[in-house]
Amino acid sequence: MPNAEKVATVAELTERFQTSSGAVLANYRGLTVAQLAELRHALGEQATFAVVKNTLTKIAATEAGYADQIGSLLNGPSAIAFVRGDVVEAAKGLRDFAKANPALEIKGGVNDGKSMTPAEIERLADLESRDVLLAMLAGAMKASMANAAATMAALPTQMARLAAALEAKRTAEEGAPAPSETENSIPNGDEAAGAGAQAAEDPQATTTDSTED
Repeated sequence: MPNAEKVATVAELTERFQTSSGAVLANYRGLTVAQLAELRHALGEQATFAVVKNTLTKIAATEAGYADQIGSLLNGPSAIAFVRGDVVEAAKGLRDFAKANPALEIKGGVNDGKSMTPAEIERLADLESRDVLLAMLAGAMKASMANAAATMAALPTQMARLAAALEAKRTAEEGAPAPSETENSIPNGDEAAGAGAQAAEDPQATTTDSTED
């Protein structure tokens, strides 16, 4: 019959698994109490680091639905970093501490329900943090909005120039002289001279026309 302390420990671990965005398991053998305190301080608000008992942790992992992801990692001295902040920042903190303190061996972990190998945690630590990515996104959006604002500001000027060009074209087309009926009915100088010469040569035609009237 499990005692109340073990039941409470399992319940607490189960809740941590369920409420954390990720968990990283490590072998802490060889670390001093002072080094463990230093690691907790290095992780800050990103994660809580706790030494756990494998048997109780396996029960908690099973209840939380993580038995397949971390069950095989629970051997030897075990400690778990339960991530409650940025998982990338937590991975960076663990990686950097492990480099400075080789006694800390990262076994693997789980992130968003998916298991992670030590190599995957290392790659995760190489990514930009969420705050950096958000800052980059905000900068890109700000630049896009500035470009859009500049384009919108230039539209009135461009429209005005287009309207002026269309008006100038229309005015030019309306001002061009078109042939009139009067111009078409008046003979030019050569035609008038030819008609006069024909009348002079054929006076009979004029006389006949007047006689018939």
